[in-house]
Amino acid sequence: MIIVADSGGSKIDWRLLRKDGTIAQAQSPGFNPYYQPIEHLKDILKDSLLPVANEPVTKIFFYGTGVSSEKNQRIIQEAFLTHFKDAQIEVGWDLLAAARALCGREPGIACILGTGSNSCLYNGEKIIGNVANLGWILADEGSGTSLGKKLIFDRFRKKMPAKLEEQFNARFPWSREEVLEKVYQQEKPGAFLASFAKFIFQHLKEPYCYQLVYDSFSEFYENNVMKYENYQNLKVHFTGSIAFYFSDVLRQVANDKGITVKNILEGPIAGLTLFHQKDIQ
Repeated sequence: MIIVADSGGSKIDWRLLRKDGTIAQAQSPGFNPYYQPIEHLKDILKDSLLPVANEPVTKIFFYGTGVSSEKNQRIIQEAFLTHFKDAQIEVGWDLLAAARALCGREPGIACILGTGSNSCLYNGEKIIGNVANLGWILADEGSGTSLGKKLIFDRFRKKMPAKLEEQFNARFPWSREEVLEKVYQQEKPGAFLASFAKFIFQHLKEPYCYQLVYDSFSEFYENNVMKYENYQNLKVHFTGSIAFYFSDVLRQVANDKGITVKNILEGPIAGLTLFHQKDIQ
């Protein structure tokens, strides 16, 4: 049996691939080594994974946020070795998960558009290029956080259409001070800002909302995808909730810029399962 995991801050999707071809699945709370102690992951393994891992495990592939450093990769490997002493363990960052899930073993540009955004150039085996990720304060173009930030800016600078502003205020009756407190003083400000993407999606037929999304995706393509050499001749793929739900706009912007978009997945776990079926022994 091999175990494949896609870990985010809110949840982990697990797939257990058996020799007979059957696949078991599980879901558990998320884990980020920058914000949570390793004991949290150990508890997850004990409570959520061990009850369904009822065969000898030969390989484990764990992908997640906050695991790009060797230190974090090592502590995650040690947590798994507590329960799976004979398994080969590979820990990779979420961008590698996106590349393998979206591109398989073909070259391409893999992108993440969710709460945050990121991209990479993939040669079919490994990541060979990555436009610097500067986070939600400096960049994250096209992400849910970026969309929410633009929406809030326009709301308080009186750039939002009056009718839409009325609907927004009825749903989010917060003062400027309350919003600033949520952004600057409370936990996970990026997730708070990204939560407004649902409102934008529900009003996407409004020219204002469509243009807001179009412009944000245009920034993403220009500052990320179009920075990679030979991008015009490569297929571009996306994973993440923003890419998935706003896929029509995403494809339209790409078409307008002469960019070829192929796969758009809400999450990478299904693609990772296909990618790693060859590893079953």
